[in-house]
Amino acid sequence: MDTSPAVEIEHVSKSFGAKVVLNDVSLRVDRGSIMVMLGPSGTGKSVLLRCLVGLLKPDQGKVKVFGEDVAALDESRRADREALFRVRRRFGMLFQDGALFDDMNVAENVAFPMRLHTRLSEEEMHARVTDKLARVGLPGTEEKFPSELSGGMRKRVAFARAIALEPDIVLCDEPSSGLDPVMSATLDELILEMHRTLGLTFIVISHDTAEARKIADTIGMLANGRLVTYGPAKQVFEENHPALNQFFTRATQGPIKVV
Repeated sequence: MDTSPAVEIEHVSKSFGAKVVLNDVSLRVDRGSIMVMLGPSGTGKSVLLRCLVGLLKPDQGKVKVFGEDVAALDESRRADREALFRVRRRFGMLFQDGALFDDMNVAENVAFPMRLHTRLSEEEMHARVTDKLARVGLPGTEEKFPSELSGGMRKRVAFARAIALEPDIVLCDEPSSGLDPVMSATLDELILEMHRTLGLTFIVISHDTAEARKIADTIGMLANGRLVTYGPAKQVFEENHPALNQFFTRATQGPIKVV
């Protein structure tokens, strides 16, 4: 079994003007793990994801995905563009709002990345769409449009699209956003099922403390641009860092400043 990490982030910093968003962040995400990154709004969680897929370059540090330093790649060079494309193909993305195309039906939404990035035949795409929708519990919905679906169903269609290219890593940016507690729990169970059956690595950005407790085997917390705690979930909860405790208890007083 390959025990090398899926992701290694080494001393990454990123600023926008005078605002330091990420300050010397280092972490490792093991293959086949579910890492949940917590933290208040504006602390660099989404910036970290964009650095991970090469959409943003850190000011310093390394961002290694399966050993490839994404931060060192220069899209103006053809060889680097091709390397970056290969890395990005290994990711699936579940966006905060689902980001479905309203003018496409469910099947067309799920097939979209296949049409863009593969040479699969129509029959092969149809088979894969059917499989992915069945995996997220939505068989028979191919002809429906997003406007005909509930919020939870739209999130599951977005999940099917995120795994359409059979990625190694799925990035989830606030997956429970906009969902009621029952639908949030359903989505958590779906993540756990995909992890169990497909062996996917998940990197989840979340504000949902219940979600973190349920799905994470690794937990990190960003506060004021720094990674204040990181490690196996049990260990992190036992250490009970003041910022993490404030986050979980919803306290207005503590190291996280209310602005």
